[in-house]
Order: sequence, then C-alpha cells, then structure tokens
Amino acid sequence: MTKIVIPAARVKQGDLVLFATSIRVRDIASDNFYNVETLDPDNKDDKGYQRLLNTARAKKLADYILKGQDRSDAFLPTSVLLATDKSIPFNEQDHTIEIDTKLVGPFSVVDGQHRLEGLKMAAQKDPRVLDFEVPVNVAINLPHIAQMCHFLIVNTTQKSVDQSVAQRIIARLTDALDVEDMPSLPKWILNTVEKGEVDKALKYVIYLNETSDSPWKGKILMANDDSDGTTINQKSFVKAVVKYILTANNPLTIVKDFDKERKIFLNYWKAVTELLDDGNSSVLYKYNGVELFCKFSIPFFTKLQDRGDFKVGTMKKLLASCFENVEGDYAGVGHPEWWAKGSNASFLNAGAINVVSQELSKALHKVSMTGDIEL
Repeated sequence: MTKIVIPAARVKQGDLVLFATSIRVRDIASDNFYNVETLDPDNKDDKGYQRLLNTARAKKLADYILKGQDRSDAFLPTSVLLATDKSIPFNEQDHTIEIDTKLVGPFSVVDGQHRLEGLKMAAQKDPRVLDFEVPVNVAINLPHIAQMCHFLIVNTTQKSVDQSVAQRIIARLTDALDVEDMPSLPKWILNTVEKGEVDKALKYVIYLNETSDSPWKGKILMANDDSDGTTINQKSFVKAVVKYILTANNPLTIVKDFDKERKIFLNYWKAVTELLDDGNSSVLYKYNGVELFCKFSIPFFTKLQDRGDFKVGTMKKLLASCFENVEGDYAGVGHPEWWAKGSNASFLNAGAINVVSQELSKALHKVSMTGDIEL
C-alpha cells in the first residue's frame, strides 16, 4: 500500500489539526506506514522518546484479538495517535483524506505502539485480523519536538509511563525551551521544564554513571537500559539530586559552574565509597545509600564551604572524623560492614534515614576542618 483514501473528520484544537478516522490493520501493517522512535540509552545523540516495546504486553493483546475473531467481538475502542510533520490533503466535499506513504510516511506512533504491535502479531496468525479497523487520530504538521511533548502529555495525564523516560523527555524539553517552538503543556509539566532541575539532575547522574573513575560507573539503570550490573534506577537517583543537591540550601549550587559542580559531587562520592566500600558494601549503592548521602551533603558541603577545598582527600578526612563521632544506635554508619547486604543499612526506612542523617550532622558539628574535636 502506498495510497489510501478514507473517510475522516477534521478536528481543530487551537493550532493542532487532527483527522479522526479508522484504518484497517492491512494498511497500518504495510511497509513504511509507521515507525516507533524508541529512546536508545546507548546513543547520546538519540532523538527517540518512546519506551521499549513490552513484547509480552503486545502478545497478550494479540491473544485477545485472535480469540475474538470467531465471535467477531474483539473490541479496541481507544484511538491510536499517529503524527507527521507533513500535511495531508482533506476533501471538503466527501470528507475524506488521502494518505500517500511515499509522501508522508512513515507516521510516528505517539501513542499506541503496543496495540499496533499486538494487531500485527495477531494478523500473522489469522488473516481475518487484516480487515480489523483501528480507531486512529492523525496529527498533521506536527514537528518532532511537539510529537515528543504530546507523548509526554498523553502518558503522564492518562496512564503511567516509566518515570526514567519521562525525566529524559523533560530534560530534552528544557534544553529546547529557548530554541524551538512547543505546543502548550500542562502547567505542572511546563513548570518542571522551566525550572530545569530534572535536566540538570539527569546530567549529574549521567556523569556519575559514565565517568571512568566514578564509583557509580555502570551502576545506574538508565531509561530503557537493561539491568545488568546496576544497583539503582535513574528515576530514584535523579529525584534525590533534585530534592537534596539542587536545593537552595545546598552550597554546591552556589558554585555556578556546572562542570565544577559535577566534579565536586563525584569527589564526594569517591570520598564516601573509599571509606565505606570494602567490596561487600552493596547497600551503599542502593536507594538507602543514595538517599542518605544526598541528604547529608547539605550540612557536609556547608561545612566545607568556608574553606573552599573540595578535593577528595579533604572530604575523606572530614567524613572520617565525622564517622568517628557518631554516637548511639547508628554509630556503625561509618563502617563498611554496616552497609553489607542484610545488615543494618538494608532495613532503613525513610524515618530511619532522616534520623541517621541527623546523627551524622550532629557528629559533623563537633568536627573542625583540621579533624579535631571542637570544644
């Protein structure tokens, strides 16, 4: 199929033009009709935005469609959203559109990739599915950046999307904010994009995960990546950075030099792990370790601020003195065995993490920058 003429209703929403129609599976499944721009975690220049295909989810839908063929009761009422940055001719007389895939194909799938893949799977097993009509909304003259925005809107206001993928999209929108036209975004999304915190936090996390001498090298599960060797996901780490590192009361934000900020943050983790990682301290690299030491970075960097020395050795000396002066139930926090799998750190909840951070802050207050106890 290269050209089809189908009935359609033109829908105009502000500057956005949609054609509401239905398209048979045989046409949708034809060569060059659509593609899915999947986010590739291994390609820094990748412009995709879709989540990875969940084959099991698509197969489940295919099984449902196949079971419904004999009774003709298969039911998929929700419209697939396709988009193109080109125009499609609309016939005002008979209310039809003409789709020529040589001119406008392939369409980008903004929403509905699992439905389309499930239908294709079903059609391969039962040719009757080829005549199944799929409700489709076709958005025209929609630039790539706008398609990405609409994917984010659909998947954060109507159903769940992997927050790691959402963080990636928000970061890209922040980068494009001043250089590309965007459609209207929900207020909460626009506020997040304009603040730029997610973009900055994501760059912190990528830096930790990719720098060759970083203790976090390859340990962070990035959006759409596999889980081999990772200990915490991008979503959790980015949230911790936004909450504790990019806050106004963290002196790290006063540096105003992004490359230097990231280097200081890396030095901090080098100091922490050199003291606490004996090869068995796995919990240090999980949510509890990230949450605690990102939170503790606020008083820690405040202590370092006056001296203006953020080298690993300086941080390590201050941390060691701090750990020595922790008292009470959490005195073991400065010992590697405390961070081993199944030990004390494994069972910290949010309340306990707050208490440990408070105890570390008390111990830090007792320590001078020379490592001596202040009287």
